[in-house]
Amino acid sequence: MVKEHKQRSKLDRLGITASTLCAIHCAITPVLFTSLPLIGLGFLANHWIEWGMIILALVIGAYSIGSAFLVHHRNVWPVVLLLVGFSLICGGHLWLSGWAEAIMAPAGGLSIALAHVINIKLSDTCKIPTHNHKLQIARYEKS
Repeated sequence: MVKEHKQRSKLDRLGITASTLCAIHCAITPVLFTSLPLIGLGFLANHWIEWGMIILALVIGAYSIGSAFLVHHRNVWPVVLLLVGFSLICGGHLWLSGWAEAIMAPAGGLSIALAHVINIKLSDTCKIPTHNHKLQIARYEKS
């Protein structure tokens, strides 16, 4: 159980890093769009790189926050912030362009990072899973 919690905490920290980097990327790319190829960073403006980062953040977030929600804290706020963040990012990338996208996408990334931070705080305060309480008590009594 402790090993599981440490692994989930590491995933949350990775999620914070990935979503924050995504937010920085989304904020900086439009500003530096014309100069990126000059400094060898033209690949950062590639749609495949952007969607790869979005999918990576989604997978990490869904696993980390989803499993913590189901097993530990049952608090809906990290899930809501995760969904809001991905809605902002995807909405910005699919339907907006220019400065509107440059504001929405980083806001989404920061929302996802905040979801991971809250998830860590909630998971740290919950020592025994709520949905499997009797099974966990039996395990603790045996040890």
